[in-house]
Amino acid sequence: MEAKQDWKTIVDRKRGIQRDLLSFYSDCDTQAAPCEDVGSAADVTSFSKLAAQLSRGELSCDEVVKTYINSLTEILFEHALRRAKELDSYLAEHGRPVGPLHGIPVTLKDQFDIAGFDSTLGYVGRAFHPATKSSVLVEMLESLGAVVMAKTNLPQSIMWCETDNPLWGLTTNPLDSDYTPGGSTGGEAALLASDASVLGWGTDLGGSVRIPSHIMGLYGFKPSNARLPYRGVPVSTEGQEHVPSSVGPMARSLDAVHTAFKSLVEFKPWDFDARCAAIPWKEDLYQATLRRPLVIGVLFDDEVVRPHPPIARVLRSAVEALRDAGHFIVDWNAQLHAECVQVMDQFYKADGGEDIREAVKAGGEPFIPHVQKLVDCGSPLSVFQYWQLNRRKWELQQRYLDKWNSIRSAQGGKLVDVVIMPPMPHTSVPHGGCRWVGYTKVWNVVDYPAIVIPGGHIGEQDVSDTWYFEPRNSMDEWNKRLWDDNKVTMASLKLPVGIQIIGRRHADEMVLAAAKVLDDILRASA
Repeated sequence: MEAKQDWKTIVDRKRGIQRDLLSFYSDCDTQAAPCEDVGSAADVTSFSKLAAQLSRGELSCDEVVKTYINSLTEILFEHALRRAKELDSYLAEHGRPVGPLHGIPVTLKDQFDIAGFDSTLGYVGRAFHPATKSSVLVEMLESLGAVVMAKTNLPQSIMWCETDNPLWGLTTNPLDSDYTPGGSTGGEAALLASDASVLGWGTDLGGSVRIPSHIMGLYGFKPSNARLPYRGVPVSTEGQEHVPSSVGPMARSLDAVHTAFKSLVEFKPWDFDARCAAIPWKEDLYQATLRRPLVIGVLFDDEVVRPHPPIARVLRSAVEALRDAGHFIVDWNAQLHAECVQVMDQFYKADGGEDIREAVKAGGEPFIPHVQKLVDCGSPLSVFQYWQLNRRKWELQQRYLDKWNSIRSAQGGKLVDVVIMPPMPHTSVPHGGCRWVGYTKVWNVVDYPAIVIPGGHIGEQDVSDTWYFEPRNSMDEWNKRLWDDNKVTMASLKLPVGIQIIGRRHADEMVLAAAKVLDDILRASA
């Protein structure tokens, strides 16, 4: 029997391969100067232009892929270049693109299976165990013409709102290495914010797409569960169905998110993943939402942790802009939010930490501090206790639906279309500072689609804002201290501030349309 390797030896081997491949592709012909138009692909508004140029053959997929390789950190470059050449040949032969994502560089969280490559989930024990088959999402993306370039870092176990693990190390914020890019899809967010990819993919169980998108000034969408395929995407606590994780896109433009989601839904993922819901793309709902005044609920504070002054200011400005544009604003409330978060936290601990503990044991590496706390959460629930927790979740879902139906506009008594609120009580913070994710987690419990869009930045005016209050609890006190201790640095970095938009379950198209309405208004005012 072969002796088990020390975890540090595995890490050294894995990182050595990474360094060698990066060095090779940095020295090879990827350094050939691309045309100026390829360089402009990093622009935040470029997705439609880039896709059109690729589909017409004005840019070659090979040139675009070589441009983005120079900024990446995880290594599927040979695979990407081979695919890019195939796409160029197809366009030359057939005179048409493979699909709506023809030649678009794509990166994915290190959780999506790609045949021949590891999916580590931040665990040392999963290194050097390559997948034998690609995930359904990867196969669909490639069928639509996307070029998969890399997989990106995530926290050990995935279950954290920052990005660190003993295998790949700490992912830092490109704006300041002392600050976090968020998590758990933090590697993807850092890559996209560095203009090193065009379209990214993550998963969201409690905010893992939305939190890093907010922190890095990106667009990040958590669809309703089962709208997109999850088959071939391993996850911690795999097998649980109490609050399923959702696959979602991230990008520097809303157009990229919209095109990716719509294209995948129109590809009928339910034909390839038995857990996908057979819900077609609802273009009529999308267009109708764009054409009429919306009724928008607004929640400034979840009544557990107060948002920092710039978070509140950016949301207030968005509300004023929406009202000026003719939309109807309704006060939302935080009723049921704390209960939803409490239920979610109990679900996280349902197995007493066994799943994560066994995964870390397989590699022998140490726990990162947050994961250590998670596995030390206490005894697992009995089957009966688990059933009661599920009953409580179902009751909360029904009560939230009743709440949504009960809140009406003063103008005509119309139902609320979407709710807008902060994604977090703070922006990016120094490493280890993220704790409260109640602003995102609640929407996983009730399974409502939610998107984060860029709303603004911290400014010097926020530093002088009066913000004195008696903290409600230890989390509120911690968040207040974060601002008091770091506000000057945060303002100097002009850290991004996002806005979260939420809709009813399976009203994903309405959420995307509402995001476009608000995004267009914010861009026009900027």
